[in-house]
Amino acid sequence: MRAFWFYPLLFLAGVLTVFAYAPFGLSVLLLPCLGLLFHFWKTGTARGNLLAGLAWGTGAFFAGIGWLTVALARYGGMPWPLAALAILLFSAFLALYPAFAGGLFARLRGAAWWRNALLVGALWSLGEWLRGWVFTGFPWLALGYTQTPPSPLAGYAPLLGVYGLSFLVAFLVALIVFALHPRRRLAVALIVALSVCAAGFALRQIAWTAPDGTPLTVALAQTNVPQEMKWDARRAADMLQLNAEAVAQAKARLLVLPESSLPMLAEDVPPGYLQELADVGAARGGDSILGIFTRDAQGRIYNSALSLGYSPSQVYRKSHLVPFGEYSPPLFGWFYALANIPMADQTRGAADQKPFAIAGQKIAVNICYEDLFGEELIRKLPEASLMLNMSNLAWYGDSHAQPQHLQIARMRALETGRPMLRATNTGMTAWIEPDGQVMAVLPTFTRATLEVEVRGYAGLTPYARWGNYAFLLLAVLVVLSCGVMTKRAAPASGRGA
Repeated sequence: MRAFWFYPLLFLAGVLTVFAYAPFGLSVLLLPCLGLLFHFWKTGTARGNLLAGLAWGTGAFFAGIGWLTVALARYGGMPWPLAALAILLFSAFLALYPAFAGGLFARLRGAAWWRNALLVGALWSLGEWLRGWVFTGFPWLALGYTQTPPSPLAGYAPLLGVYGLSFLVAFLVALIVFALHPRRRLAVALIVALSVCAAGFALRQIAWTAPDGTPLTVALAQTNVPQEMKWDARRAADMLQLNAEAVAQAKARLLVLPESSLPMLAEDVPPGYLQELADVGAARGGDSILGIFTRDAQGRIYNSALSLGYSPSQVYRKSHLVPFGEYSPPLFGWFYALANIPMADQTRGAADQKPFAIAGQKIAVNICYEDLFGEELIRKLPEASLMLNMSNLAWYGDSHAQPQHLQIARMRALETGRPMLRATNTGMTAWIEPDGQVMAVLPTFTRATLEVEVRGYAGLTPYARWGNYAFLLLAVLVVLSCGVMTKRAAPASGRGA
């Protein structure tokens, strides 16, 4: 059994992994930080590996999503110490996934070091996939996000998606760590790692999709409205004027405003206001998409995107909501007694909503948190030619939530082979091409408009065809084969004893 001090060291290693993600991009830190955990797992007991994964994971998530405390404390009214404690407990819950992966690894590992490395990759990535699905999912900080371009592993994203990249990262780190003793294995491990990276670099040269249709001029508005002002009823007139001015000044064929750019229900907008915006857009032959809340005949509230202008008006209703922020999970009513979050009782939109048809393009709209779920975005393909994310991350202040979210959007562009456009309130408003490259981005916390000319794309990447099934098949086969090998080896080991 390891000394007690080793667990705080694992916690610290987890904390340091935040620097492998945007905005820092030091993915090389995964080798020592994640490698320390795998070094423990190599010989640890099931209980020890579980505790090690819990310590490492709690540190990694607490550092990686610590910006959630800003939403709870500064804007939700929760005392700062209580908010920090809530996020620490949430981080410990998320850490259960790597913890159980470590415990299961101790049960299934065998004598072959390279097979054990594959097992680590499979269990780790399956844990991430489950984390992105159980209780509606929270897939933030998947390891694969550290491998956006220029990483050569980015070439695997159009095939296996972000969880497939997590598999490769965990496998390669474990392979190198397990090869250190005896060191004669290290040369083999490095050759395998270099071969995997070389194949990824070659895959990056493949264009899975191709431009389609005429270029479209798009203006992405970053309104930079402070969160404390956005929901102040006394500033409602200012919000109406801000949107009206943006539509009136737009010169691009399509103007996009961020999520909840009108922080009110459509029924509470002054009579004739929305029609006036539509008329202004139609007069110049253009359209606008703005964020607003809508209510149906049954009184259910939706976080929506509404198009107005030359094309027929269209509505998209957010279908994947944020737990605690947009709806209350069962048995968590006490949470809302402590936090004051506006529009927190929302309803999911339908999963099969059609892309917006504007200017000869089919635009798949997703709102904020929804772009974490690549398997849901590909439902709009191959019909959609462009992806559009509308976000408001002002909830999280000046934190690394914004560059992390941009990095997530880059992964979605790689997976779908489609440009991803982002219109945000405080950042990061950007244009991302299908190869994951950020072509243009606005400075954060500035009021500005990013004007771009973008082409729609047609065709399907392998990931868009298969979703997560290819990665799941690979990971499950590895786990099953390792389990069989370990079971066969156990009787032989018993006879030898």
